[in-house]
Amino acid sequence: MSLKQNLPTARMVRRMDLTQDLWLLWLEPSTPFTFKPGQYVTIGTDGIERAYSIVSAPHEKELELFLELVPEGDLTPRLYRMTSGDLVSMRPTAKGIFTMDARIVNHVMVATVTGVAPYVSILRDYLHRAVSGHRFFVLQGASYQDEFAYREELEGLVRSRPELIRYVPTVSRPKEPRNHGWDGETGRVHNLLEKHLGHWELSPDDTIVYACGHPGMIEEVKALAKATGYRFKEERFWKQ
Repeated sequence: MSLKQNLPTARMVRRMDLTQDLWLLWLEPSTPFTFKPGQYVTIGTDGIERAYSIVSAPHEKELELFLELVPEGDLTPRLYRMTSGDLVSMRPTAKGIFTMDARIVNHVMVATVTGVAPYVSILRDYLHRAVSGHRFFVLQGASYQDEFAYREELEGLVRSRPELIRYVPTVSRPKEPRNHGWDGETGRVHNLLEKHLGHWELSPDDTIVYACGHPGMIEEVKALAKATGYRFKEERFWKQ
């Protein structure tokens, strides 16, 4: 695999396969790399580059990514074949404005599968800095229950900080054998948003809704947010 000239690199430290097409990847940058929670990093190989939201918080040594294999994609098949010690090129500057608006009290974070990445970064950073005065409500949708990479971490936060965080995962194919034993919410995540906004007794006056992941989900969430007067922020994922 070839790397772009004159770009810093990052070494793949380890990976964890979640399903046949989802995996977590940890990178060690060759040069100092700073970012804000919610931003993305651009990595590449063989002259192909793509941007990925960062899961890790700025204080963590390694860059953590949550990736989905797109068989017909340009880059993810190459990344999927990589093993520990392999290098990728990495743009030296993080980008993106999908960051937390600290002026607002309540943060409703809607995601599909890997779209949870920037929210995990924001929450890890918030807890690390021991900030207060905000509340977080994470709604995450997936087809199958084994696609919730950070379910254990998020549910652990709910148990330890119930006044700060709520987390609701939902599966859209509850009758599939792969979802046997699932007893949580069912249905597409955008269809649950209005229900939970009411359940959590949130108001547009002090709440912002974020959406990250599948473009179709984002459009549905945006339409609902605008119709009900909520502020809205989005980050779209495209096939890569």
